[in-house]
Amino acid sequence: MKSLVLLVLAATIAAADPKQDLETAYAKDAKARALALALYDETGSIATVGPRETMDGGYRGLIELVPQLPTGKYRKHLQWTLTALRHIDGFFEALYAGSSATRNYRTDHLEFRFIRSLKKRTPSAYAVSWAIAYNVNGSLMTTAAKVEETLFHEIFHLNDGAHAWSQVLATDYDAIVAKCGTAVPCLAPYAPNTTKVRGGTYYAFQPNNGSGVGEYAAELAVRYWKEHRRILAGQAVDAPFKCGPPENRRAWDALVTEFFGGRDLVPACS
Repeated sequence: MKSLVLLVLAATIAAADPKQDLETAYAKDAKARALALALYDETGSIATVGPRETMDGGYRGLIELVPQLPTGKYRKHLQWTLTALRHIDGFFEALYAGSSATRNYRTDHLEFRFIRSLKKRTPSAYAVSWAIAYNVNGSLMTTAAKVEETLFHEIFHLNDGAHAWSQVLATDYDAIVAKCGTAVPCLAPYAPNTTKVRGGTYYAFQPNNGSGVGEYAAELAVRYWKEHRRILAGQAVDAPFKCGPPENRRAWDALVTEFFGGRDLVPACS
């Protein structure tokens, strides 16, 4: 019965008066209600719940997911989501300050569907049709910093889907996989990010994980964000990704051109 009530709330929030519906959905938790309204006011994004489902998680196996409104002990996830979007928007404002370049990268008017996994802690999140399912039990959703990185990754998936873009990287990606398989030492120079699957390999190259090149592209976007955050903070970038193997430079340049208006502050490679 509780799941049914939450699903009714999810459908209600998608109605004509989102703010009033958020007021109703979060009526029992004033602090969560304030966060949900702030998220909507600042970004146009809705904090709702996802459906109960049994998900085919690929290498993760079957996963049972249930709706979980981010109230009470789960309220921190709503705060982390709001903080992450504020930081991401601030990042882009700083990135384009004084530049005529424009980003082609949407971060607003999203739907956050909060869920809770049973017996497993994966997936932490997944993206579909301008919506992000956020697992309050996700292994990556344990700190504000980890949530921010995860959401940047997932928001890229949404933009990638709208552009139908990541397949342009497939030739190089497939060649890397053919050369290295899942061997971490071989893949290390090509891995855009450090995230690894427990007992597996780099997340960007993990088999049976949906679109491999799509995950590689999302991790590449995270690398762009990390390197540019350092530069904007006045810090040096050690071992820039684009200065690695030629495959890295081709992928980097394609990403910068497609989504970030050619805005690349990383110094030229020596």
